[in-house]
Amino acid sequence: MTAPMDVTGGDAKATPEAVVDGAGRKAIQGRSLGQIAWMRLKRDKVALAGGLIVIFLILVAVFAPVIAGAFGQDPTQFNSDLIDSSTMAPKTGTGISADHLFGIEPVNGRDIFSRVVYGARISLLIAFLATLLSVVIGTLLGVTAGYFGGLVDSIISKAMDVFLAFPILVFAIALAGVVPDSAFGLTGDTLRVSLLVFIIGFFNWPYIGRIIRGQTLSLREREFVDAARSLGARGPYIIFRELLPNLVAPILIYSTLLIPTNVLFEAALSFLGVGVRPPTPTWGGMLAEAVRFYTIPHFMFFPGMAIFITVLAFNLFGDGLRDALDPKAR
Repeated sequence: MTAPMDVTGGDAKATPEAVVDGAGRKAIQGRSLGQIAWMRLKRDKVALAGGLIVIFLILVAVFAPVIAGAFGQDPTQFNSDLIDSSTMAPKTGTGISADHLFGIEPVNGRDIFSRVVYGARISLLIAFLATLLSVVIGTLLGVTAGYFGGLVDSIISKAMDVFLAFPILVFAIALAGVVPDSAFGLTGDTLRVSLLVFIIGFFNWPYIGRIIRGQTLSLREREFVDAARSLGARGPYIIFRELLPNLVAPILIYSTLLIPTNVLFEAALSFLGVGVRPPTPTWGGMLAEAVRFYTIPHFMFFPGMAIFITVLAFNLFGDGLRDALDPKAR
């Protein structure tokens, strides 16, 4: 029987680099939850298209004065010379042109393109601020109700039921109709925007509050919460340091889905005449004025399409974000 060959010297030890690198193979790199979500979101072309449209709309709202100025149009400037005094409609040959990309309004001849661009500022500003208010209130009350339970949960849940059953639209019409032109140290558009943000944001918090409450009821039974309790952590610490970081995903998802709802709500209030008052342009206000001139389709088409595209883009992006952040989705 042949004796085994002796292995000595450098042949007896493996190279450290070979051990670390897996003998020449590429090292495995871990990915964070954010990286995984971004990779999944990139594969959803529809969601990415919605996100790009959302970014475009935000840029249009921010740079509205620059965009309108580039075409030399003021959203409040009257062009009575372009209006037929007998029909109050735009004169023949004064519709959509290089000077007025979307045409002009009946009666006063204001440029529709510049008014649609400026209307994006009001609609998106109110929608974003109202959503922020709803998210802050709903998140704090939802996580408090879900974590503490008992009497606290019962009181907050009953408050949610009351707000969900409250006729928000009727209240908004009544409140916006009785508030004077100057109140709380605010006047003009600032007062109207603040009022709409309060009405829309304050009465919509139960929707996200219920979602956060349900998520918190599940999270409070997890091991990391029990570990924090065993180390002596109190309720506020657990809520802000343990629970809220794990609720970022549902908060982001339902925020993106709440924004288009608030855009529609603001447009509805402006359409009913209790939103931001003329001559400040809003999409809902333009639709309200266009109803009287239904024979001039472009007057209603462009603000209507602006609302439609905005709502659709946010919904598509929100659905894609939900799929990307949901670990159970395929």
